[in-house]
Amino acid sequence: MREEKVKRMVRKAYGKIAKEKTCGCGCSCNSNFSENIGYSPEELSSIPEGADLGLGCGNPVALATLKEGETVVDLGSGAGLDCFLAAKKVGEKGHVIGVDMTPEMLDKARENCRRGGYKNVEFRLGEIENLPIADNTADVVISNCVINLSPNKQRVFNEAFRVLKPGGRMIISDMVLLKELPEPLKENVQAYIGCVSGAEMKNEYLQLIKNAGFKQVEIIKEVHLPGELVLSDSTSKAIAKKLNTSDSCVAKLASSVASVTISAIKPKE
Repeated sequence: MREEKVKRMVRKAYGKIAKEKTCGCGCSCNSNFSENIGYSPEELSSIPEGADLGLGCGNPVALATLKEGETVVDLGSGAGLDCFLAAKKVGEKGHVIGVDMTPEMLDKARENCRRGGYKNVEFRLGEIENLPIADNTADVVISNCVINLSPNKQRVFNEAFRVLKPGGRMIISDMVLLKELPEPLKENVQAYIGCVSGAEMKNEYLQLIKNAGFKQVEIIKEVHLPGELVLSDSTSKAIAKKLNTSDSCVAKLASSVASVTISAIKPKE
C-alpha cells in the first residue's frame, strides 16, 4: 500500500472510531481489556469518561518512570488516555503534548481535556512522521499501539529522536510480528486497521529504533494475547470473514503477533 493511501485509510477508520466509540487494534472497548493490557482500575477511574477507547496494547506511562516537571510527547494520542495519566505524574510544572493526525480524535481529546480540567496538557494536529514540535523539546516520548500503523516507521523514530532532549528516553508499546504473515493478510485493509498487517518483525522493529540513533534499546515487557480474546474481537471476526478463513486459522495468526513495550535512550551530546 502506498504511504498516502495508508494514511487516508487510517485517518478515516480512526475518525469513525472517535465518532462511534467503536474500537481498533484488535480489542473491545471496555475496561476489562484495558486492565488485561496493563492499566489498573485506579488509573482508568481517574480519567475523563470517553478517554479510553480500548485502542492500546500496553501501558507505556506505567513503565516510563515519569518525574514531576518533565515534558512528555505522546505519538498518536487518540482520545487522550495516556496523556491524562502522564499529566498526573509530571504535575503542574510538567507539560504533556499529544499529537494525532485525525481531527475527530483531536476534538474528542480536547473535549476530554476540558472536562477533566487539565491545565498541563495540549493536543496538536499532525502526523507522527512529521511532528509539529521543536527539536530537543521532550524529556520523554511515549506511544501506544500507533507506530505499527505508520507506513514509514523509520521516519517516526527519526522524529522521536529529534524532539527528545539529549539524555531523553522513549517508552513505547506496540504490536510486532513473531513470524511472517500470509500475503493476503498483509494487503488486507481490516487487518491493517487492526494493527496486524502493518506490524514489523520484532528484530527489524528494534533495528529501526537503533537506526534513528537510540541506544540501550530493549524490550521491557512482552505479552502474547490469549487466543480467546482475539477470537471474540470484532476486528478479528471481520478479518476472518474477509479472508474466508476459520477461527482456528485466525487463532494461529494471533500467535504470530505480540505486544511489546520498548525503552530506548537518546545519548547525551
